Amino acid sequence: MDQMMEEVDRRANLAFSNQMEMLTFFLADNQQYGINVFKIIEVIETPRNVVVMPNSHKAIVGAIDFRGKAVTVIDLGCGLGLAPVDYRNSLSYIIVCEYSGTTQGLMVTSPNKLLNKSWGDVQRPGSGIQSSGYLTALTYEENGEAVQILDIEKLLGEIIGVDNEIEESLLKQGQGMNLKGVFRVLVIDDSKAAQKLLTSTLDKLGVEYDVFDGAQPAFDRLESSLTDEGSIYSLIVSDIEMPGMDGFTFTRKVKQHADPRVSSVHLVLHSSMSNQSNKVKAQEIGADDFIPKYDPNAIAGLILSKMAALV
Repeated sequence: MDQMMEEVDRRANLAFSNQMEMLTFFLADNQQYGINVFKIIEVIETPRNVVVMPNSHKAIVGAIDFRGKAVTVIDLGCGLGLAPVDYRNSLSYIIVCEYSGTTQGLMVTSPNKLLNKSWGDVQRPGSGIQSSGYLTALTYEENGEAVQILDIEKLLGEIIGVDNEIEESLLKQGQGMNLKGVFRVLVIDDSKAAQKLLTSTLDKLGVEYDVFDGAQPAFDRLESSLTDEGSIYSLIVSDIEMPGMDGFTFTRKVKQHADPRVSSVHLVLHSSMSNQSNKVKAQEIGADDFIPKYDPNAIAGLILSKMAALV
């Protein structure tokens, strides 16, 4: 396990080149799933001492002491409707992850291996599957074995809950500005849960927007919507992890574009991979800002600051 985590660390520090660095693992259905290594803090065997949390969601196993901090452990398979892990009588593992500045433990049957895939080889599932479940993408190994990539953000939102309230002062500030036809946001995110929070925030502020679940169609829209005065978009908010083209590659294409009407648009990377190293990498790539997901006040504050410059 130590050797595996050393490899995770090494791969997490590779330069971004539209690559998906993932740790694959198994759940009770014996199917292979994958999680981006940038979200992983450590993989550990499930400890004996798990403190049960009464009256919690059925997928919440309890809490463990991880490096002196209480971390909630979620049975990932149970959250998906699979049989719960019998962690007291069999060997199991916890993938300790960071999502949007919070730490959770995802209990799995067993970790498998590290896999390096191009985002171009990561596909969206059929629309019916994507809209009704937790599968956000698929990729395949050379032997044809599928690796399923889950919408962990949606799952965590349903199990733990997401605060989507905006401070009253920010709401009043946004509602006091009328920039229809002047200020428009381009939103790019393949997670339905993240899309919902973003668009809800924009709706409350009275901001116009267009939403795409992939970077390439969003980039095409950006190029095709230019006017003599510039882009119709005042702000771009993009996820990092997306099938086809990731947010880092998208950022490079925008910021290195030959047309200043494209490259000058303020671009914000918006990710659940909110640790400091990813903020630094976002700046190195050329992003103008980086904000964590599921923080509506941070999102609203940034949008309002850009709107105020046009008033």
